[in-house]
Amino acid sequence: MTTAAFRIHPTPIGEALIVVSDTGLVSLDVLDGPHDDALASVSIALHAVPEEDAAATALVAHQLDEYFAGIRTGFDVPLDWRLVDGFVRAALQAVCDIPYGETASYAEIAIAAGSPGAHRAVGSACARTPMSIIVPAHRVVRADGSIGEYGGHPERKRFLLDLEDQVARARIEGDAVDE
Repeated sequence: MTTAAFRIHPTPIGEALIVVSDTGLVSLDVLDGPHDDALASVSIALHAVPEEDAAATALVAHQLDEYFAGIRTGFDVPLDWRLVDGFVRAALQAVCDIPYGETASYAEIAIAAGSPGAHRAVGSACARTPMSIIVPAHRVVRADGSIGEYGGHPERKRFLLDLEDQVARARIEGDAVDE
């Protein structure tokens, strides 16, 4: 039986439900309301009820804090992919290859995931990712460069893209000054 732990963690874009298993991060969901429904959905999918445990989720919370502070540009928490499979998993794993501060189109991710015509399926995969932010679906944009809806919260996507752009620019400018 899988053991799982959770915590509710504040972020600049809302409270996040973090769920980890023995294997790694299972779910990171920026909540729209109380966490009960989101936690129930994850519990059903895992066939286990996560216990609240700040220590078990500390690595993910710490790395999120560093990301939002502009310190961290990549995550190295182990991921537990059990809630996704098939093309959705392939697409989300391809999304993980988009460099910090950059974007890729849904079509580019479809190609990287091995199904060149599946750009709409990439959109669905990004909308349903169980591991928001750490699997950077916010870096996937429309072919015309517009950002899309991001699960009905384009303001969250804009915030994340702007954060990464500002941090990336500051690092480039800092490198130029050092030369």
